[in-house]
Amino acid sequence: MYTVRPVTAEELLGAAERLGGLLADTVDGGASVGFLAPLDPGAAADWWRALAPDVGAGRLLLWVAHPEAGSGSGADADRRIAGTVQLRPASTANGRHRAEVAKLMVHRADRGHGLAGRLLAALEAAAVGRGIRTLVLDTETDSPAERLYAAAGWTRVGSVPDFATDPAGAPRATTVYYKALPVPAAGTAPVC
Repeated sequence: MYTVRPVTAEELLGAAERLGGLLADTVDGGASVGFLAPLDPGAAADWWRALAPDVGAGRLLLWVAHPEAGSGSGADADRRIAGTVQLRPASTANGRHRAEVAKLMVHRADRGHGLAGRLLAALEAAAVGRGIRTLVLDTETDSPAERLYAAAGWTRVGSVPDFATDPAGAPRATTVYYKALPVPAAGTAPVC
């Protein structure tokens, strides 16, 4: 039903308007992902464009999900983006084994089909391939995302009161999670 794949910096620039629409839908739907509602799709597209240098340099990895080609959509460059997730590997010498997961989003019209879990699984598999053993993330406490992370084997660390505001500007607690990934087999070189 959906195709999940990594995105290059060039592809990100080409998809910025569609990703901006996804981000605006996510924020307008009440998800706390760092923006206030209503979010202008043009401003959201500009935010995505600003990530292209980090994607190009490998400081940020990005995946998108599209409805599969048989569902009435055209080539990837023209298809609507149903979801996305980001992985930001640590840049410090003593932290290269860890990364942060960010901006896991699924369009409201595409929820309920397991897409968030598929995006997360693709990210985790790529992280293992890069030699990353520890993932961390934070999410709004008591949000639907908490059920996803618990079901996917993430460990709750704790919560911070009033850490961020929701899209309406009300302070909300944030819960921090981590996941220990399998260590690649001996002799398997990480993909960096």
